[in-house]
Amino acid sequence: MLWLNTYCFMLFFRSKVNQYPNTSLVQIEGVNTKEEVAWYAGKKMAYIYKAKVKKNGTHYRCIWGKVTRPHGNSGIVRAKFKSNLPPKSMVIIYQHIFILINCV
Repeated sequence: MLWLNTYCFMLFFRSKVNQYPNTSLVQIEGVNTKEEVAWYAGKKMAYIYKAKVKKNGTHYRCIWGKVTRPHGNSGIVRAKFKSNLPPKSMVIIYQHIFILINCV
C-alpha cells in the first residue's frame, strides 16, 4: 500500500443553484492532466482529522471516500465520501486527504 498526500479539498461539486456536499473536488499533487487522473479512478481516499474527544483510544478519525472521475482538464478529481466533508477542510491546504493505492 502507498499513501499519497494531496494538495487540497477545493469545493463541493455544484450546479448553478444546487450544491452536492457528498461529492467533492480534490486537486492531487503532481497530477495536471485528464490522462493522469484516469489512473486514480476507483482509488480510495481518506480525510484524516483530529477530534477533541478520544474514540477507540485515539484522537484521530477519518472519512473514507473514492475517486469517481476527472473534473475538467487540469487534473482535478471528483470524489465521493461516505459522509460529507466538513467545510473547515476547504480552508486547510496541503493536509489531511490521502489516497490509498494497492500495489499488487
